[in-house]
Amino acid sequence: MSELIQQLEQDRAWLLEQIDRGRWADFRLDLAALERELGQLLRRAAEQRSSDP
Repeated sequence: MSELIQQLEQDRAWLLEQIDRGRWADFRLDLAALERELGQLLRRAAEQRSSDP
């Protein structure tokens, strides 16, 4: 599971970098919202994982 979270974090960072570079300008707002939601999901998953026995 931690490998999946790590890969998704890398994908999220790549997406954010692409947005910041101006790629897919027509979809910028939607992609930024997706990036934020993915970040929240990954934080919750990491918190849940750390609280599991």
